[in-house]
Amino acid sequence: MSRQSNRATDSKKMNSELFTLTYGALVTQLCKDYENDEEVNKQLDKMGYNIGVRLIEDFLARSSIGRCQDFRETADVIAKVAFKMYLGITPSVTNWSPAGDEFSLILENNPLVDFVELPDNHSTLIYSNLLCGILRGALEMVQMAVDVRFAQDTLRGDNVTEIRMRFIKRIEENHPAGDKCGVLLNSHIFCTMKKIFNLVSRLVKH
Repeated sequence: MSRQSNRATDSKKMNSELFTLTYGALVTQLCKDYENDEEVNKQLDKMGYNIGVRLIEDFLARSSIGRCQDFRETADVIAKVAFKMYLGITPSVTNWSPAGDEFSLILENNPLVDFVELPDNHSTLIYSNLLCGILRGALEMVQMAVDVRFAQDTLRGDNVTEIRMRFIKRIEENHPAGDKCGVLLNSHIFCTMKKIFNLVSRLVKH
């Protein structure tokens, strides 16, 4: 049992390190492709948004969580379920605004920044901005428009890593009531059809 446990731990550590290094390679390539940090930040947010739009379907299926009743419940689900499921960490939810429409996620450990040190010529790079895009894209698919940004980042000399989230508005549903995942299913069908089309194309070529 001890050996199996050690192997599982080693495998998990290797997967985490591989993920971190792969993300690092992505950011490095973006820095080469674009002239300034601001554009790289935008690209990371855009990529994250596209991931979040797709990832929410997987999250809903794996977590079996229904529609959140308010923003506070949404915050708890993000911190205690989503981050734990995909990154293996549980951020603290704190610094609520008096109106209850804004809060902070405090990350004591950010797996994306392991082994990372920002060079002096990239002092304005928001290295983990992909996370902001993912949160924004995922929440938009459940009819919730939010603003997400890094308020503090240990990579840039701050004491903690803080993601600030602000509720903007509820997005009107364009699909029938009760069909909460209509948009997600349409996306899934499109992706499935595309895979089938690609498979048929390869078979025809052969």
